[in-house]
Amino acid sequence: MSDWAGIHVPVLRDRVVALLTPALDAPGAVYVDCTLGLGGHAEAILDAAPWARLIGIDRDADALALAADRLARFGDRVTLVRAVYDELPEVLADEGVPSVSAILADLGLSSLQIDRRERGFAYAVDAPLDMRMDASGGPTAADVLNTYSVGELTRILRAHGEERFAERIARRIVATRATTPFVTSAQLVAVLTAAIPAAAQQTGGHPAKRTFQALRIEVNRELDALAGFLPAALDALVPGGRIAVLAYHSLEDRLVKNAFRDAATDRAPRGLPVVPEEYRARFRLLTRGAERPAPEEAAANPRAASARLRAAERLTRT
Repeated sequence: MSDWAGIHVPVLRDRVVALLTPALDAPGAVYVDCTLGLGGHAEAILDAAPWARLIGIDRDADALALAADRLARFGDRVTLVRAVYDELPEVLADEGVPSVSAILADLGLSSLQIDRRERGFAYAVDAPLDMRMDASGGPTAADVLNTYSVGELTRILRAHGEERFAERIARRIVATRATTPFVTSAQLVAVLTAAIPAAAQQTGGHPAKRTFQALRIEVNRELDALAGFLPAALDALVPGGRIAVLAYHSLEDRLVKNAFRDAATDRAPRGLPVVPEEYRARFRLLTRGAERPAPEEAAANPRAASARLRAAERLTRT
């Protein structure tokens, strides 16, 4: 087994297992891990639900290879597919699986992506400005920084990073690249440190945090993928099927919250004394709001600190 399995700590692992395994207690139950990563959640669920089989999806070929090693002991209970999670309907169709019993999406970066400095996700080390979850193609963070206009950069910094100094940063980026194109993370961090007022750097974490988040989301079209994934995942569940999603910032969590809330709300016009069956909520919420890691877990695994877990169960097919 890869050494990664020994150091990878799945976020809220036991709670995720407790939420999903009740839907996986019958022969033929299918569990889809839509962001397989290094396979930590998948391994725990397959151990806890011996009837279940896994369809594991990830866009990162390196992660899939390591997860395959970790999950090899489960034999033909495991099918791994390279895809983005919003391609769930196509993956299920290719596998001949019309519906499934449980779905997990852990939206955070995997330990592999964070710790391999050449992937360029971390602002704490100098590395190429890549940030692609699928390193085989597509524009990099450097491409975005070196080609987007001031207006485009301002938009993504505000929308994806909630950066209040977005326009100021965007103008500094465009001015800097006129003489020195962006190649490494250290270049960008230096620009951000200079662009953001010193007083503002005393709160809210590292001054590069929001810009790096915005670039990562833009490069990997993460919010678009999540917006497409959520309705498809809810529709893919059998009655009694369950879905859990781990989000790591407010933009992701808001999309999940709204999708789950709408699915768990009756759709009948106001004022009806009795809600007809076809208008009743399709889901019930399994979590009250977003559950957070216990302080002990956040202390032991700092990458879990910002996690927000929501889960729901399907009631009907309507």
